[in-house]
Amino acid sequence: MLRYTPYTRALKALLDEGRIGEIVSIQHLEPVGWWHQAHSYVRGNWRRSDESTFMLLAKSSHDLDWLVHLTGRQVTRVSSFGGLKHFRPENRPEGAADRCLDCAVEATCPYSAKRIYLPLAGRAVWPVSVLTDDVSEAGVLAALRTGPYGRCVYACDNDVVDHQVVNMEFEGGTTASFTMTAFTPSLHRQTRIFGTRGWIEGDGDRLTVFDFVTGREETVDTRPTGDATARGGHGGGDEALVDAFLTAVATRDRSSILSSPGESLHSHLIAWAAERSRLHGQTVTVPED
Repeated sequence: MLRYTPYTRALKALLDEGRIGEIVSIQHLEPVGWWHQAHSYVRGNWRRSDESTFMLLAKSSHDLDWLVHLTGRQVTRVSSFGGLKHFRPENRPEGAADRCLDCAVEATCPYSAKRIYLPLAGRAVWPVSVLTDDVSEAGVLAALRTGPYGRCVYACDNDVVDHQVVNMEFEGGTTASFTMTAFTPSLHRQTRIFGTRGWIEGDGDRLTVFDFVTGREETVDTRPTGDATARGGHGGGDEALVDAFLTAVATRDRSSILSSPGESLHSHLIAWAAERSRLHGQTVTVPED
């Protein structure tokens, strides 16, 4: 999905033009967002690895694929560290109840379900549409009273990580460091790409290119549609991906499709290798497709 955003297309064009020379290393951040983590990965459908999958595959397979897309090279080795740091019973504030609607300290909790969902009452939009078909205030309150999204984040049955780092080595020696963390606003991904002739810094909206030869800096505004969330269409990626698929089916020309099944498999192999590294504390070689 990230391959299809206007931002990625502009960034990939700059790299393919050789604007910063050969890519040497990449620093990439996925800022999940404190409320998004609480919604999807503490209270929600992807909170348990045995019922869905581990966090890196559920949330960050897009990012792993994106890094492969930018470099044009496969990953050969990975190491990874991370864990479930905060959303644990021992971090429950004194006086907290099992549900936000009953909680004496809800007003001071960053993860208050009332604060996350009630402002969206009356609108059939994600994430409140996940709670109930009745998105009126009364319907949302009823869902918070009885459903999983009204639970205290310190009293759930979640086990997926809330922070993780992955170090990657690509074919040819290029390296990348990737950080996924819950403890941010819900923003676009942020990236720095270091090349032999310059560097590029991007925030999902604008790209800043610095040229080592001229010493000049250029800003490229990609003007993405929507924000980084599912509600915002992932910066235009969702719509563009579907358009590409429908165009390929209608014309029987796959040139609009930006990835192959093998490339999709490779991003999964990276994720599985990284999770093995995190669990066992060792550098893992990524299997060939």
